[in-house]
Amino acid sequence: MTKRIITVASVQMSSGDWDFKKNVERAERLIRQAAAMGANLVVCPELFMMPYFCLDQNPAHLELAEPFEDNPRLAYFAALAGELGIVLPIGFFERAGNTAYNSVAIADADGSILGKYRKTHIPDAPGYTEKFYFTPGDTGFKVWDTRFGRIGVAICWDQWYPETARSMALMGAEVLCFPTIIGSEPGNPDMDTAGHWQRTMQGHAAANMVPVVAANRIGSETGIGNGNPQQAGLTGTFYGSSFIADHTGAKLAEANRIDEAILIHQFDLDAIRADRQSWGFFRDRRPEMYSTLQTSDGVLVRPDLQRKI
Repeated sequence: MTKRIITVASVQMSSGDWDFKKNVERAERLIRQAAAMGANLVVCPELFMMPYFCLDQNPAHLELAEPFEDNPRLAYFAALAGELGIVLPIGFFERAGNTAYNSVAIADADGSILGKYRKTHIPDAPGYTEKFYFTPGDTGFKVWDTRFGRIGVAICWDQWYPETARSMALMGAEVLCFPTIIGSEPGNPDMDTAGHWQRTMQGHAAANMVPVVAANRIGSETGIGNGNPQQAGLTGTFYGSSFIADHTGAKLAEANRIDEAILIHQFDLDAIRADRQSWGFFRDRRPEMYSTLQTSDGVLVRPDLQRKI
């Protein structure tokens, strides 16, 4: 019986050029390098084709959004995936009518686009004012059957929620991918979340017994403010620290905080599946006991559904 082996790559890069062509060229160079190193699945950071415009609130940035259909940049990277024979999540700023989303399109190894996922959880903090630009996603969590396995892809702030990872694992994801943009906190300069960020996703890997691939941005970027030339924009410094974790949560590869990097690791999906089944985590779940997860405050709308003791 042939083993189902997947070689995953996490690409760490900067994307701060307002000449988008430079970001695209940088991403293509790194993706080609990852494929040459044997990668079947290549994960780049969130919105890797453009600067992180969410540092501040400027209505002009809304004009950057592009439709999913007939999108030449998506077509370009899908063709690249087909040429290299890799699976490639492609982050983009999506325009849908009067609404905009932070989205990712999934290109399979034959160059076809399998569909898209829209970011579910949208943050709002100094330097991360995404609610100004993005509507919360309406696709629900999704997984994708690709040439090299069933993958789940979620975006940045999604990665902090155990429900995200568990939902994708329940749908059969064999690898969890988290393209992200995270770094300094302009509202709290003394805060460093890098370790917390990693440990959260390591926990997802361990609790679901599914490998995790996390890809983050590097470099410093300064926003252009709200259009008032007297008001400078905020500066964000993204801390890299991209990593790959195995299905027990152990870090297998990790980038530093400042340099471009390609991380590579190979997984035996069938061996991991056998290990996951042997632990019985999913066998022993009690979905009927988790009603509070469907509330925002822990108070059940239907208390009669809980057994009284």
